[in-house]
Amino acid sequence: MRAGVAGAGHLGFHHARILRDLVDEVRIFDTDPGRTAEVRESLGIAAEGSLEELLSWCDALVVSCPTSTHHDVTMAALRAGRHALVEKPVASEGSQAEEMAAAARSAGLVLAVGHVERFNPAVVAASRLLSKPLFVEGHRLAPFKPRGTDVSVVMDLMIHDIDLVLSFMTAPVTGISASGVAVLTDKVDIASARITFGDGAVANMTASRISREPLRKLRFFQEKLYVSIDFAARTVEAMEVRGETILPLQVAVEDVDPLTSELKDFLDCCRTGRKPVVGAEEGVRALKTAELILSSMNLPGTA
Repeated sequence: MRAGVAGAGHLGFHHARILRDLVDEVRIFDTDPGRTAEVRESLGIAAEGSLEELLSWCDALVVSCPTSTHHDVTMAALRAGRHALVEKPVASEGSQAEEMAAAARSAGLVLAVGHVERFNPAVVAASRLLSKPLFVEGHRLAPFKPRGTDVSVVMDLMIHDIDLVLSFMTAPVTGISASGVAVLTDKVDIASARITFGDGAVANMTASRISREPLRKLRFFQEKLYVSIDFAARTVEAMEVRGETILPLQVAVEDVDPLTSELKDFLDCCRTGRKPVVGAEEGVRALKTAELILSSMNLPGTA
């Protein structure tokens, strides 16, 4: 299989680096010739001079260019008959994401979305314990970096936890309240959201890209069970109530790289036609929920 990577920035570099060991050949394209040359020389791979040339060559495409271009690049890939893995968020707007999902279904092509935290081994281990969360608390805080500021912190960081929470919940969303402010950019840089579900479950999430210290944790409470995921450390802390005693649970977490697991899943789907762990439907769901969070802030132009 031949894989192309559209966008040779931070994530595109790592996609291309890992794909070298997973496919027959990988090539890249980036609109910045200087960055293209840098990645090409660093990884020892070839580059194409245009997206059209890359699509005519590859069997599958990883879309890791800016979010504002996801829709156009992905639609071009689907029209060319190429499977696609699109970095999160899947698109700038929910309507674009729905169009992409419909095009993939119509063409019988794989459209996966890069919610890489689904492949974090700590998440995989914790998922074996969780069945019906009642309360979820999430914190995803990071120091400021210019990368990703073309979208709000909800679309950049919180969307990871939005996707994860939705994947664990069994009931539909019934209510959303949120607040957020723009501090260093013209988009929301720090946000807090509360999501309620039809079965009474609640999820509170905070995301910031202007924090002094990084923190990436998600805590789940369900009947007689507490589970805490540390994404950075890739560890799980769990406690269970047995009778009148609270006992710690030993949770084994595999030593695997999430991005490698994500790419393996995508390539296997391309070869077999099975549904990806995070497909277009899940990408649309996370994006539209993020849009609802932003709209509940009543801050026009911050999405």
